[in-house]
Amino acid sequence: MIYLYVGLAGALGAILRYWIGTVFLPGSVFPWSTLFVNLTGAFLLAWLTTSIFKKYHLPPDIAAAISTGFIGSFTTFSALSVETVELFENGHAVMGMAYVFASIAGGLIMSRIGFRAGKEGQQA
Repeated sequence: MIYLYVGLAGALGAILRYWIGTVFLPGSVFPWSTLFVNLTGAFLLAWLTTSIFKKYHLPPDIAAAISTGFIGSFTTFSALSVETVELFENGHAVMGMAYVFASIAGGLIMSRIGFRAGKEGQQA
């Protein structure tokens, strides 16, 4: 049953990611939509695993559906990699380096914020 939950949640995450890509600065040289979903996903995964999953004692099937299924399909390392190479290939090396830095540093910062928010939520 867990495979069904992960698959359904994954479909929802993928659809949301695609939708954001079509409305969040489509056609821009800089991949804003991928940066947005990856940073948002970093925050959500940290916050959910630190707070919501523990606070509400979610069953492992549901937790896997949300984390691996939904957030896993919502975020994307492969698009980050391809978009970075495309930026370099198209002569936008500085933009490519900024994208990698913003993605990695931003992801770590958003995860840290998510962990802190989750821990504060546990204390409340």
